[in-house]
Amino acid sequence: MAHELLTRSALGNDAGKTLPIGVFDLFKIGIGPSSSHTVGPMKAAASFVRGLSKGREASIARIEARVFGSLAWTGKGHATDRALTLGLSGKTPDGIDPDEACRMFKQISGARQIALPSGRRISFEPETDIVFDTRRQFSRHPNAMEFTALDESGNVISSEIWFSIGGGFIERLDAENQENGLKYPLGFEFRSSHDLLDLCRLHSCTIADIAMANEIARRGEEETVQELDHIIDVMMKCIDRGLRQDGELPGGLRVRRRAGALFEKLQNITQSNSRSISRPFDHISVFAIAVNEENAAGGRVVTAPTNGAAGVVPAVLRYYRDLCDDASLEGSRTFLLVASAIGSIIKRNASISGAEVGCQGEVGSAAAMASAGITAALGGTNEQVENAAEIAIEHHLGMTCDPVGGLVQIPCIERNAFGAVKAVNAAYLALAGDGKHRVSLDQVIETMRQTGADMHDKYRETSRGGLAVNVPEC
Repeated sequence: MAHELLTRSALGNDAGKTLPIGVFDLFKIGIGPSSSHTVGPMKAAASFVRGLSKGREASIARIEARVFGSLAWTGKGHATDRALTLGLSGKTPDGIDPDEACRMFKQISGARQIALPSGRRISFEPETDIVFDTRRQFSRHPNAMEFTALDESGNVISSEIWFSIGGGFIERLDAENQENGLKYPLGFEFRSSHDLLDLCRLHSCTIADIAMANEIARRGEEETVQELDHIIDVMMKCIDRGLRQDGELPGGLRVRRRAGALFEKLQNITQSNSRSISRPFDHISVFAIAVNEENAAGGRVVTAPTNGAAGVVPAVLRYYRDLCDDASLEGSRTFLLVASAIGSIIKRNASISGAEVGCQGEVGSAAAMASAGITAALGGTNEQVENAAEIAIEHHLGMTCDPVGGLVQIPCIERNAFGAVKAVNAAYLALAGDGKHRVSLDQVIETMRQTGADMHDKYRETSRGGLAVNVPEC
């Protein structure tokens, strides 16, 4: 069906189209604890040093990284200093071993040197060369970074400003978004859920068909399927690892891992043949907690669409795989394709960044994506898929981002469990109806955007309001 759709989309389309954000833009493999504060800064720092020409690199004696806004307020709790140091050393979130990240950061801090792309080493001290500037702000986005390369005399050789805009996406000031500005000769462009549903009606296809056609336009069908399966595999392994771990999470809050013990209790109940009405939702909660404990520990996770909300989609996908009748690998692929289509609409018209709109943009968006995905995987119509996403995100409106101590632990871990349960509940409500409903997904997304704009910035991932100031850190 996807290839047939591409043939239709090519008619009268010689100039190409800017396709919506794709499945592998929203689902990126990286490390914890934060997509905006860890993954984004590491990518931006690595991009800055890669962009230094060989001629200029020879004169560089020192590099300074300065972060602003939300990155400055909660960056230390989100390991932003470690991410920047590793990024300036050329490391990337999808390429670095999470178990080696701490060791490498300590090694660099001890040696007080980093290696540039050419291999030449220069002085670098994270404590002084990374500056957390809580005074200066940028109107473009709260998560701003400035990288400056200097010579021996302190003269500026190169300077760039970057933004970490949520979900691991980055943009450079005065530059086109390099990740999402690509044009393709084939594919389907949609800006809203209204557009998406109209495309499906016009071509008598599903949302998954449209999303798959756009992915095939980017890289071909075989590679797309392989990458989808790889994302699914990483998500499932993250849950498995989270269920095996115990002990305290790093950061000083002394939060103990619970997923393993909770899952063991569930297994014991299952083996005893005891009946529990809440068993499916208990599993969903444990799966989500497992992922977000891994994220809080700096483990390997998939942005979905962010690290702070990384547990919702995998938990609901695991629920589909393990506890739903007639689940299949094809259904899991459909899940991710549809989830990405919904996520792209949310990101395009509002935000997935907690620093920009609060946690409604992170866990709320993840719940909408997961609810749409499982509705499609369970055979729901396009209208039911849109309805499920609308129900899920509507009941996260106004949710603040107020992590205690700037750590993605309280309330973030449990919040993912509740978001995942809400996502499944929303899916079943939508599947019980005919897809007709009073409030559209587009209306809820616009409401989320307006609510985020009206929200005081102390409730948007700065840890200067809400639980972050009312719960003592020790």
